Amino acid sequence: MENIFDPTYRQDYLNGYSNGLNPYIDYDEVKYNDAFHSGFVSGRLDYENRNGYIIDGIPKRIVTKKVLEDFLLAGLLGLPPDTDGYTNFQLNVLAKWYQSGTEKYDPNQSMYLFAILEKNGIQVEETYYM
Repeated sequence: MENIFDPTYRQDYLNGYSNGLNPYIDYDEVKYNDAFHSGFVSGRLDYENRNGYIIDGIPKRIVTKKVLEDFLLAGLLGLPPDTDGYTNFQLNVLAKWYQSGTEKYDPNQSMYLFAILEKNGIQVEETYYM
């Protein structure tokens, strides 16, 4: 294992990781060093754990950490999630995050949030599904 505290290694690793998260980029081992390779593999594993294998096709909507956090927050607040355009594999991943949020759901938090939003003229649709 290389020294992860070395700035050069860390930068190559992060470049590889960000490239691994992009499903449209193919990896060419000849061009890159070990740090880039390790980062690419790690990024690709994260991508495929959230969106399914690339060989099965690239979905229309990509699940990122932010999307997962949004589903967790929606579950916490009891808000309906937007599930249009996701594949079955992605919906299984998203359902786990949403369910994790609903397990911690506090109806009082939602009432307070809805009151604040309503006070600011924002109407929230109250249909619940998933």
